[in-house]
Amino acid sequence: MISNYLVFKLVFTPVLVAAATLAARRWGDSIGGWLIGLPLTSGPVSVFFALEQGRDFAAHAAEGAILGVIASAAFCTAFFLGARGQRWWLSSLAALGGYIPTILFISRLDVSLGWAELLAVLTLIAALVLMAHPGPVAAETALPFWDLPLRMLTATLILVAITTLAASLGPLWSGLLSPFPVFTFVLAIFTQSHSGASSAQRVVKGVVTGLFGYIVFFLIVGLLVTRMNLVLVYGLAALAALSVNAISLLVIVARKRLLAAA
Repeated sequence: MISNYLVFKLVFTPVLVAAATLAARRWGDSIGGWLIGLPLTSGPVSVFFALEQGRDFAAHAAEGAILGVIASAAFCTAFFLGARGQRWWLSSLAALGGYIPTILFISRLDVSLGWAELLAVLTLIAALVLMAHPGPVAAETALPFWDLPLRMLTATLILVAITTLAASLGPLWSGLLSPFPVFTFVLAIFTQSHSGASSAQRVVKGVVTGLFGYIVFFLIVGLLVTRMNLVLVYGLAALAALSVNAISLLVIVARKRLLAAA
């Protein structure tokens, strides 16, 4: 039987990819990436965990989600550094080369929620330092009509493939594969293939910027989900994540204005 959270992901995946793509076209690639970094799917999935698997399960899953950010940051950083022109396949190989050993390493970590949060924060800061200087913005090009539908379809197919593979390989790989950055992967490679490396670099940097709200969300869930009413817990977590990401959004907008004025 298909779980509720998988059905949710399958329904919401194309919607989120479409929203991030349209946001990038309207407000810039960094904003599209920032939107992907929000816990828009993982947050509701955490609610399903708490309701279906129990609060203790949701608390442990929150810690795993925070540690998974380390691998996502490694993915984004490697994609950024590996981006060259429109060779999206080269960036993808670099990203996977950063992601796979990192997720294998963190799967062996046994740390408290606080240490997981600290490691994630330090990793995100280091990633932003390494991604401080994306290339110049390339001239805009007209996109084919099939671009958006293909992005939505690709993201959904990748999610189905990962979910099916994880289920067949057992709980260990199910846990290892679950945080794979599907949305980031699809948005970045499509952006690079059509708009060049610098645009894709801004996407992955925006994702990393948005992940600060993500880890705050799961910190609150991990701390409170076993102690308080679920509506209050997830309400507080969502409010905290939105507050943190409102600040990061202001930083992105301010930086864009400074660059435009330079």
